[in-house]
Amino acid sequence: MSWRLPDPGPVPPGWVRVDCHLHTVHSGDAVSTVEQIAQRVAAERIDVVCVTDHHSLDGAWEAVARDIGARVVVGEEIRTRAGEVIGLFLTERIPYVLPLPEVARRIRDQRGVIYAPHPLDPNRTSLGAEGLRELHEHGALDVVEVCNAKISDPDHNEAAADFAARCGIPAAAGSDAHDPPGIGAAYLHMPDFDGPTDFLEKLPEARIWGEYRDHVGWQPGRSS
Repeated sequence: MSWRLPDPGPVPPGWVRVDCHLHTVHSGDAVSTVEQIAQRVAAERIDVVCVTDHHSLDGAWEAVARDIGARVVVGEEIRTRAGEVIGLFLTERIPYVLPLPEVARRIRDQRGVIYAPHPLDPNRTSLGAEGLRELHEHGALDVVEVCNAKISDPDHNEAAADFAARCGIPAAAGSDAHDPPGIGAAYLHMPDFDGPTDFLEKLPEARIWGEYRDHVGWQPGRSS
């Protein structure tokens, strides 16, 4: 199955393209080096990348130090007992397999953003409807990923979008790239921002674009 969203058009002045979810070799199941990310963000004209490796900030800090030609948001995709959640704008790594409320608290303690990746994809360790409701009911869900380029069935993205709309939670998009060809497969057009608070304030204005791009450089069946 393949899908592609309509092109949102040219980026207005003062707006940026943001890929909210991608991985480097530091994830363990990804093959993209920081040098390859630099090449791809130039080719795809991405302005901001959220580097969200599994249980590591090393790739994000390496990208910051490398100056890859795009602004880097330091993030981490964290496996909790309830499913995976992403922390954005982090300064410290968060351990995996902690209870979901504890992970949310640790992200909040760093003044980070709590982001639900591929939340209703049944083929991955997603939060699912129960985890989404738990975070939302405790006021600990900042962003729902409604366009993930590695989800083959667009119904799962649409279900996430419906949840976000019903609950009034900002929506986002990420390539979830684990290999260079995947980078830029989904992104936001949004007003430029400065830090996590400004990001959340401007996110409701974002336009979402994405298309399905399967993994090509790593073995399926591993954590993603």
